[in-house]
Amino acid sequence: MSENKFVAAIDQGTTSTRCIIFNHDGEQVAVGQFEHEQIFPEKGWVEHDPKEIWDNTRRAVGEALANGDVAVESIVALGITNQRETTVVWDKNTGEPVYNAIVWQDTRTTQICKELAGEEGPDKWRRRTGLVINSYPAGPKVKWILDNVEGARERAEAGDLLFGTIDTWLLWNLTGGAEGDGDEPALHATDVTNASRTLLMDIETLKWDEELCKEMGIPTSMLPEIRPSLSDFRTVRSRGSLAGVPIHAILGDQQAAMFGQGCFRPGSAKNTYGTGLFLLLNTGTTPKFSENGLLTTVCFQREGERPVYALEGSVSMGGSLVQWLRDNLQMIPNAASIENMARSVKDNGGVYFVPAFSGLFAPYWRPDARGVIVGLTRFANRNHIARAVLEATAYQTRDVADAMVADSGVEITELRVDGGMTHNELLMQFQADILGVEVHRPKNVETTATGAAFAAGLQAGYFEDLKILDTGAGEFKVWKPQMEEEERAGLYSEWKRAIKRSLDWEDSDEDDTIQ
Repeated sequence: MSENKFVAAIDQGTTSTRCIIFNHDGEQVAVGQFEHEQIFPEKGWVEHDPKEIWDNTRRAVGEALANGDVAVESIVALGITNQRETTVVWDKNTGEPVYNAIVWQDTRTTQICKELAGEEGPDKWRRRTGLVINSYPAGPKVKWILDNVEGARERAEAGDLLFGTIDTWLLWNLTGGAEGDGDEPALHATDVTNASRTLLMDIETLKWDEELCKEMGIPTSMLPEIRPSLSDFRTVRSRGSLAGVPIHAILGDQQAAMFGQGCFRPGSAKNTYGTGLFLLLNTGTTPKFSENGLLTTVCFQREGERPVYALEGSVSMGGSLVQWLRDNLQMIPNAASIENMARSVKDNGGVYFVPAFSGLFAPYWRPDARGVIVGLTRFANRNHIARAVLEATAYQTRDVADAMVADSGVEITELRVDGGMTHNELLMQFQADILGVEVHRPKNVETTATGAAFAAGLQAGYFEDLKILDTGAGEFKVWKPQMEEEERAGLYSEWKRAIKRSLDWEDSDEDDTIQ
């Protein structure tokens, strides 16, 4: 069956959409990729055009098939992975979005979240949803659209509007969109990993919580059906590049990376260095709730089996900070050049960069924070700032790792890493130094797409078991800590001081105590 047969993944990320085709040995056969526009209408607002994302998805699929000279009949299964909390609301009769997609980094719902939290505070629904009430999850974004787009609430209550995270938007279009596919309407569904990022799903029953929907004023008719991550999501509609291919897996991007890294056992962890930073720890089939600022999320679920859960620390600004340095400040010609700039100086020159552009995510959850650069003197130059940008990535990972150890009681002895930033060897060495543990990078750092494709292949019977992931991932390079403990402690202490300087820029009445 496996000879001349392939599996494919659609990897819809924050900055681009890709289609990657894999063979039975877990090797990439072909890639198609297109970036989409980042839209910033107001301070703190981040949007994408859902129609552009759908168009780019079709283009990426066509390009991958052409680049690999692969016939659609050779694709045995498709997996979808996606930026998670990014929210789309559209008209089911026309397929037209009523507003741009509101991106996971967007902070416009901060006031809505304060009102929802009330006197009980952001942890009000943590035990029910695994999440804190803030601008990150999708639910408050839906409420904002219904409250602020003219006629949206009336159309939603009439049953004309649908909500979905990006996976749902793509699935609905892949299975026919407004026209459907023959006599069958398009499938309006999501998986448990994406549903667990909405603030609307009960983390234990894996069902939409009608009480929470009512509190947010979201009609349940808008919500997609929740299915296991590895299950049947129908086939691609009978027209287009992937016509007739069965869709057998959907996972949010960080959960797909967990799958691609082979983190199937409780206690296994990985960190993805993408647009943001996402450290996840597999906690098994019982949800664990954090006392240190982490989120509880569904890691994955196979059809007919209990879900697997994870603790997650999410950081808003990772690779996007390098992109900001390139595009907004035009200090670097491309992302790769930042490493040479940072290497040209022996240290950060006392400069620290806290990239709280959308507030601080885990473990602080301070929407009032904003980005700051501290420690500037006449000695500092752009190379010190470049180094501070890279170091900020490692410091933020340390923040989350410390919280994870405090919650789990298990010391992290090594960190598995993936994502584009892991090609930066200066960053990886500094990460090992500031954590004081080994950092392990696999041969294939594109584990998000790998996880989605392998999950789909497993569900389709293309792969017999999960051993292919161990073979496909394979260890490529290890960085060992070289820094003395005294220096490590001193640098991290200065980082904590810099964090304090970022707080209370948005008129928060919270204190600035950092634990």
